[in-house]
Amino acid sequence: MPSSDSMRPRLNAWLLHRAEAVMHRAYGPRKRAVFRDLPSRVVEIGPGAGANLRYYRPGTRVTAVEPNPAMHAPLRAAAARRGLALEIRELRGEALDLPDESAEAVVGTLVLCSVSDPARVVAEIRRILTPGGRYIFLEHVAAPPLTTLGRWQRLLHGPWQWLFDGCHLHRDTHVTLQRAGFAALDMDCFVLFLPGMPFTPHIFGLARK
Repeated sequence: MPSSDSMRPRLNAWLLHRAEAVMHRAYGPRKRAVFRDLPSRVVEIGPGAGANLRYYRPGTRVTAVEPNPAMHAPLRAAAARRGLALEIRELRGEALDLPDESAEAVVGTLVLCSVSDPARVVAEIRRILTPGGRYIFLEHVAAPPLTTLGRWQRLLHGPWQWLFDGCHLHRDTHVTLQRAGFAALDMDCFVLFLPGMPFTPHIFGLARK
């Protein structure tokens, strides 16, 4: 019988794939407004099952940094449907094998919640960006700790992290980005209306090197 550790990556991939339609309804308008101006080559950190690929122009060359091999098949299928040229690198965002100043645009959505070292991932993103290059981000963040939602996030942390690929519900990702040393940071804070869900506070925007 497969162990829980071997089943977990496949379960994570299945859950993300099943959630794609919900994510499109929740985040689609914001993503479309920004993604349509991306260059023809993009690096995406943690693309999962490919939820963002629908927003790239056909013909875009996407370097996908995705450490979970269970995500790779649905990611390739999504790229084929969208007419994208896809290269998958089975790496973690903390140690990218891309040259300094080699990417005009890096995309990362709902990924800094699940990496081991968010500050290191952001430093790697900044390293590979060209001068003036853009990092597009969308992340859920911690609610104020003394609120009902803040307590709910901490209570659910363990099982939520197991189900959703290491996702932390209560990270201060906005602070990580503010301290990362970008030349410019344009960040919109918003609350997603999803009753009963523990990840409603969000940030969305772009950082420039």
